[in-house]
Amino acid sequence: MSLLPAADARPGLEVDTLIVGAGACGMVAALAAAEAGREVLVIERDAVPAGSTALSAGLIPAAGTRLQRDAWIDDSPGLFAADIQRKAKDQNDPDLVAALAEGAAPAIGWLAERHGIGFGVVGDFDYPGHSRRRMHGLPDRSGAALVDALRAACERAGVDIVCSAQAETLFATPDGRVTALRLRRPDGTTEDIGCARLILACNGYGGDRDLVGRHMPHIADAIYFGHPGNTGDALRWGQALGAATRHLGAYQGHGNVAHPNGILITWAVITEGGFQLNAAGERFWDESQGYSEAARAVLAQPLGQAVTVFDERIAAIARQFADFRAAEAQGAIRRADTPEALAEVMGLPRDAVARQLAAIEAARVDAQPLPFGRDARAMTPLGPPFCAVRVTGALFHTQGGLVTDGAGRVLRPDGTPLPNLWAGGGAACGVSGSADAGYLSGNGLLSAVVLGRRAGMAAAGSDAKKY
Repeated sequence: MSLLPAADARPGLEVDTLIVGAGACGMVAALAAAEAGREVLVIERDAVPAGSTALSAGLIPAAGTRLQRDAWIDDSPGLFAADIQRKAKDQNDPDLVAALAEGAAPAIGWLAERHGIGFGVVGDFDYPGHSRRRMHGLPDRSGAALVDALRAACERAGVDIVCSAQAETLFATPDGRVTALRLRRPDGTTEDIGCARLILACNGYGGDRDLVGRHMPHIADAIYFGHPGNTGDALRWGQALGAATRHLGAYQGHGNVAHPNGILITWAVITEGGFQLNAAGERFWDESQGYSEAARAVLAQPLGQAVTVFDERIAAIARQFADFRAAEAQGAIRRADTPEALAEVMGLPRDAVARQLAAIEAARVDAQPLPFGRDARAMTPLGPPFCAVRVTGALFHTQGGLVTDGAGRVLRPDGTPLPNLWAGGGAACGVSGSADAGYLSGNGLLSAVVLGRRAGMAAAGSDAKKY
């Protein structure tokens, strides 16, 4: 990527709102801007829209939605904001937290009612750190399905998405006003496109090993489970334009990626009563903390691997996720009728699983915490047939980035906005604190959808009261 003077651009096309990236953030922003009557163009480097969204479970947390009320779930943006801040130990900008917590339910309602996206609430298990069941997703719990639904909505709205187009250069005036963008096609040809407003929705920098090594060295050697196109373009452009950045060491990890299959295993297998063992057959941390911090915990074990143990009851819950069904189809999920047989199947000491099950039951009966602090009383006892999967830790996406206000407008270090630049999703600093442990489930898509919508509305000049 590069930044050149505005006078060097030779745009053959001018649009009002130009968006870089056709994941959830970019397409939501495009829908919002188009609805306000703006001419919108989305630039996507891949052959089809996908991005990090397609690699996720496609779940968006929102508080106070109609879907929650229909399910008798009593929730509010205030509770949601408190959960976000509690997980991140109050390291987040409270105004940004409030904006995201308050904007999530309207965004879900708008996407469902205006654009026909068939959300439902995940109502059969809890996510770590959330005091209410507020995850909203499509029936197969697939990010790829969410991308397809958003793409179809963009087609119906007449939004143009230009694929196989790599944004490589911005043109700007000395005061930081972006006037044009240069894209490159696969055949090497380039085109300059002028714009009145630019929205960066091209995610973070998890795919750039140098940036990862610089800002989060403890996860630098982990498998990168995000989109390879997340190479920090938004971060570099923003910095070149004079934007502020925050929490560049923040990220979402995951400590439950099937190995060697490379398939995400839902954390429901843990929250419903499962646990993790290392090669010696021992538990090694408090699994109830969350899946992001699990990445480092698992990677610290021999060979950077662990075995996640659960049972068929939990597998039935996990099966609502397309990824879990894929893991079963590939044989990553192993089963046995006894704890001893399961241990042998997974290459653990023969008594390892039985010993841990007994320790958990004893702690539950005695109302005593397990080693590392997990509450055994919250763990439903496991029974046959028993299940297990070998897992490793991975880096999913970065959570730090460009500082924005609650409408996605990119800010300078002194708090003033750049003239016509917005950012959302992984391009912007999220609400996960300064490291990995502050990530609350769904924070990535929360920022993508809410800041995407608000950036699209704000770039279109819509009334902030409508947010």
